[in-house]
Order: sequence, then structure tokens, then C-alpha cells
Amino acid sequence: LHLGNIEITGAGDMDDSSITEADDHLLVLTELLGVNVQELRKWLCLRRIVSRKEVFEKPMTLSEAMGARDALAKYIYAELFSWIVQVINRTLETSSGARHKFIGVLDIYGFETFEINSFEQFCINYANEKLQQQFNQHVFKLEQEEYLREDIEWKFIDFYDNQPCIDLIETKLGILDLLDEECRMPKGSDSSWAEKLYSTCTKWPHFSKPRFGTNAFVIKHFADRVEYEVAGFLEKNRDTVVEEQVEVFRSGNNQLVRHLFQDENKLSVSTTPGAPVPKTRVVVTPKSTPTSNTSTLSKNKKTVGSQFRSSLNALMSTLNATTPHYIRCIKPNDSKLPFEYNAPRAVQQLRACGVLETIRISAAGFPSRWPYLDFFNRYRVLCRSRDIKRDNMRSTCECILVNFIKDTDRFKFGKTKIFFRAGQVAYLERLRSERLRHCCIIMQKTTRGFLQRKRYLRVAHATRTLQRVARGFLARRYGIPFIPFILYICNHCFASVNAKEHLYQKVLL
Repeated sequence: LHLGNIEITGAGDMDDSSITEADDHLLVLTELLGVNVQELRKWLCLRRIVSRKEVFEKPMTLSEAMGARDALAKYIYAELFSWIVQVINRTLETSSGARHKFIGVLDIYGFETFEINSFEQFCINYANEKLQQQFNQHVFKLEQEEYLREDIEWKFIDFYDNQPCIDLIETKLGILDLLDEECRMPKGSDSSWAEKLYSTCTKWPHFSKPRFGTNAFVIKHFADRVEYEVAGFLEKNRDTVVEEQVEVFRSGNNQLVRHLFQDENKLSVSTTPGAPVPKTRVVVTPKSTPTSNTSTLSKNKKTVGSQFRSSLNALMSTLNATTPHYIRCIKPNDSKLPFEYNAPRAVQQLRACGVLETIRISAAGFPSRWPYLDFFNRYRVLCRSRDIKRDNMRSTCECILVNFIKDTDRFKFGKTKIFFRAGQVAYLERLRSERLRHCCIIMQKTTRGFLQRKRYLRVAHATRTLQRVARGFLARRYGIPFIPFILYICNHCFASVNAKEHLYQKVLL
């Protein structure tokens, strides 16, 4: 931030540039990064030119100095960002080296169109074209092709294919190739690049020339027509960093800064896991000839456009190897006003993003699909035991569906999968939950009855034992005072009985 805020002065864009010694941002920058303030102030305004016989210093114009300053700031930011990512990856890396599943979130700028559109908007819209193509490939092409592979009766739904627009940008002798070619020309300029575009790309239906002027071109993107101003395209594509500025940081006393600005040759051959990635910006070395000037590109250097295209293709490879889910964001209005909704503009964005065609496919197609074995393992609870045929999963699945979904148009049987219309899987999930709940109730009822019976038997046994002990205790406690009386009565009764028996025997005799 301090580097970008350094004030470079000059009488005009083409006049020599200079920086005051009292620039606060320059002083703070050099203190934080540990570099020589005088050297950095010098090489922010000068550059070294090497000819065959001598080496001399050439002042940079105001526009050149500001461009070099901004390129250096982006260079530092990119290198620091890459270093942080590598440190995090090294910290999180497992010792086994095995690949694991992951959840990724891709959040990028949406489609952009302004009054003046330059290289930044071109790259953003190019990325959106690639992502839209991936969306089309996943939602439309692959979706409908799977119906054919599974022998599902299906009527194709037309959708907008933006492949021609992508070919215009990245094919051989396309916009990016012509831009890189012009950047390698010793006297390449934005205007000459525009002329090449007009003569080469007018055959493409998505490319057109503005009615007035020769400093712009128009691309018909999937979302809208965008007019790009060619001014600044070459310089932004080169994104050059002056070697003398890099040497100032390499000679500083900050170890991290020296690591970020280490030798370019070391970067190109480094293969260790923690090694920095190759630099994404071009470093102009002192070996340039006078005719090459500040914009000379080495043949083995990649421009920003080439780097962006390679990174985008790598991103597409990653996305194609995953199961993507999409969140489409639309602008309610172009004025960025709160509580303002422009319905026609919203519909235009929905159509451009293919959302309406997606809804049509979802309504007319079969958004949910299950392999037979997975379906059986999930919903076998709905099937009666006598209907299960493990050697014929399709027949078993048919028994499940016929019993619970009467409308046969709600599902289709493919070669390896069952296809369901929207809402049917949710209905089966509800039936499964109800069946599992019923089974749980039966299991709970049986378990509770068993536990209660065991508890009752234990309590009954304990109760009888307590009663027996209590009765014995009470009998012993309250019966002892009456024992003599009871014995007297017993003896008297026994004596009376004996007397009667004796009298009876006498009478008999």
C-alpha cells in the first residue's frame, strides 16, 4: 500500500519523473522492507540501458515510472501471497502423502461491463465465459447425454453454447495469441494490435469493430456485448518489473524479502515442495538491447494473459474432476441502489446464465438418480422380505417403487440407475423415516416390556421376602407376652380332653 502511494512527479506524462526525498510513504516502505531508501528512490525513476559498448542510465517518463511502480507493488503482493499459501500447505501436509477428498469454494468476480473496459475486465469476462461453459457442460450436455446412455426417453432442450466465444479468445491466432505476439514485437503498440484484430478476428461472429474509432473492439459475451478499449492492453499484459528495482530488494537486510526476490534462475529449477512457484511477472534484465526498451520480453517468459489462460485451464480441470454445486448471483439493478429491483435486467441475467434452461431441464427431466444397489441399501426397509432378490436388484427396486409410487411417469428405470422426477426422493425419504420410526417404536415397546417384566419379577421377589421377614418380626415382637396364657389354655384344654377320654374308657369297660 505504501509503495502504491509513493508520489511520482513530472511536468507531463512524457517528461522525466522524480520523487521527493521527504516522501513519507517511501520512508515507511524502505523501513518496513529493509531496503536502501536512496537506491529505491533512484531506480523508481531511472532504468539502466545496456548497449554493446556502454551502460547508461535513462530517466523514465512519468507514465513509465508509475507503471513500473504499480507493477512492482503487484509483484511483491503476488510473491507474498504465494509464499503464504506454500507455508500453509506445508503446515497442513500429511506425512503419508495420500490424496484426500476436499470441499472447495470458488468465488470470483461476476461478469463486468463499464463505460471504459480494459484488460482487467477482459480477463474477468474470459474467466466467466469458461465457468459458464463448465456450467453448460455439467448441467446441459452431460445431463442430457446421460439420459441417452441409460436409454431414458428424452427430448433434447436447446441451450446457448458459448464455445465459439471462447475459441475467439484462446484459439490459435485468437485475441490472446495476437496480444502475446504484439508484446514480443520490438515496436509493438496498442494501435497496431488493434489493426491485427480487425484483420484477423472479423471472421468470428462474436467479434466486431466499433462503428466509430479504431481504438476499441467488441466481443459478444454470453451475458452482454462489451466494448474494450485497447489502450494499456500491451503494458498490462507484459506487467514488467524493472531488474534494478528487484536488485534493490535482493540486497536488503530483510531475510523474507530477499527470499521473495531470489534469483529467477533458482525459481525456474526449484522442485522442492516448499520452493516458491515461478514468478508470474516478467523481470526486465539489464541485458536488453536499446531497441528492446522496457517492454522487451524474453521468449521463455509468459505474459499475464498466458499465465491467466494456463491457470484457468488448470482450474477447469479441477472443477471437472469434482461434483460441483452452483450459486448464481444476479444484480437487482445496475445503479447499485438499495431496495431497487429492475425486473427486465434480472430476467436478462437469468437468461444469460442459463438459469431458465436449467429450470426447464429440472422440471422436464429427472434431477435425482440412484444406482440400483445404492437405492436398495437405502430403501430396503420399505421392501418385504419375500420380495428381496439379491441376484436381481432391479426387480427388487421395482417392487419397492410399484408399491409406493403409483404414477410410473414419476420414475424411469435405466440400465444402471433409477431416475426420479423432482420431489420423488423426498417422498421416499419421508416413507423411509416413517417406517424407521414405526420399527423404532416396536423395538422400544418390546425392549421396555422386557425390562419392565424383569423389574417386576425382581420387585415381587423382594416384596415377598420383605413380607416374610416382617411377619416373623411382628409375630415375635407381639406374641411373647401371651405365651404363658396360651400355654395355660393349651394345658387346660389337653387336661380336659384327657379326662373326657379317661371317662369314656371307663364307661366302655
